[in-house]
Amino acid sequence: MPHVPYRPARLSPEEGLARGLRFGDHLRTRRSVRDFSADPVPRALVEQAIRVAASAPSGANMQPWTWVAVSDPATKRRIREAAEAEERAFYGGRAPEAWLQALLPLGTTWQKPFLETAPWLVVLFARRSGADGRKHYYVTESCGIAAGFFLAALHEMGLCTLTHTPSPMRFLGTLLDRPAHEQALLLLPVGYPAPEAEVPDIERKPFGEVALFVEAPSPPAASSGPSVSTSGSAPK
Repeated sequence: MPHVPYRPARLSPEEGLARGLRFGDHLRTRRSVRDFSADPVPRALVEQAIRVAASAPSGANMQPWTWVAVSDPATKRRIREAAEAEERAFYGGRAPEAWLQALLPLGTTWQKPFLETAPWLVVLFARRSGADGRKHYYVTESCGIAAGFFLAALHEMGLCTLTHTPSPMRFLGTLLDRPAHEQALLLLPVGYPAPEAEVPDIERKPFGEVALFVEAPSPPAASSGPSVSTSGSAPK
């Protein structure tokens, strides 16, 4: 594979941090939405979000994803009916009690009207191999990164989504006529929030609970004279 030069503009630390702060402040306003407006969303916006997602890095550059965008009302209805059938089974006994307790504060149920209300449903399919049978690597990790790009792009364009994962999701491959080597990973309704939309008042974990830095030790301070022990014993 040929290589080409890569020379992105190098920012000063101050400008880099300023950009990072602006980007972080913007992304922190992103929330998962379950109450969508039926207002139409131009296809060009959905296309652009997928283009951004498809630019994500992937294992061996195999780009192991297929994005299927659905606006047809009849297909959305069939997807909702199939998803709700799985969700009824999930909430009705398939899910462990601990998982149901974890979901309780969010107020979710088996009912998923947003799958019809949102003007678009975008399904991310993970491609475990190519159409030629060639195995793909780091598929889940690659698709996860691409999904993050997709969410960020939607938020930048003023759109909302929800990472919906009815389980199992085999019905999506059947309804959307996808080949056997593709596996549905995420079901993402896309649109604008309804005027009355509300989201849970959640908090993020403190930074110190999610980040750890392993750094080189700081160089010792310059000494102005012999060290002095304050413990009552001679220096060692």
